Amino acid sequence: MQNQDEQRNGETQPELMAQPAQSPQSAQSAQSAQETAQGDADCQPLVDRLAQAESLLAETQDAFLRAKADVENIRRRAQADLVNAQKYAVENFAESMIPVKDSLEMALMLDKPTVESLKEGVEMTLRQMSQAFEKNRLSEVNPQRGERFDPERQQAMTMVPSDLPPNTVVDPLRKGYYLADRLLRPALVTVAQQKPATQASHATPD
Repeated sequence: MQNQDEQRNGETQPELMAQPAQSPQSAQSAQSAQETAQGDADCQPLVDRLAQAESLLAETQDAFLRAKADVENIRRRAQADLVNAQKYAVENFAESMIPVKDSLEMALMLDKPTVESLKEGVEMTLRQMSQAFEKNRLSEVNPQRGERFDPERQQAMTMVPSDLPPNTVVDPLRKGYYLADRLLRPALVTVAQQKPATQASHATPD
């Protein structure tokens, strides 16, 4: 019986001795590898966020460059439009005045103009010029006698005694003109001045 136990112990002991013992360095390396793997797993969300931020930054930079190019194109077009507007600002007015010049030249080509034909020519030319003014938003400032004086649209050349109320137009001297809502030239007028107060005469007693 004892011999059998010794025999079993003898068989078991070599098996235990056959298993290599784990060194402290191996255990430390395994722990370090496990910690590294855990750290990589913890950092993965940060890596993903960084990749998203880099992608968003690239898209933002691209959008900025496109917007900058659009603004530059708009600036160039606006500058070209401004140059053209300054260069051809009077194009419409010039086109409207050409028929007026044609009429004047035709009047001068008459061999024996009569007073009546000259009058008709001048009237026709005046109508053409009025149409040109109207087309280009030129309007008259034409004050009438007795109208209240308006310093915003009229210029008083002098003040004269008159039976009209004070500060009213006595005589229109020259028309004024507006271009759209801008005053180009005020109308020239004479204005009624206030009559001096009459002093009643007092008789002195003897």
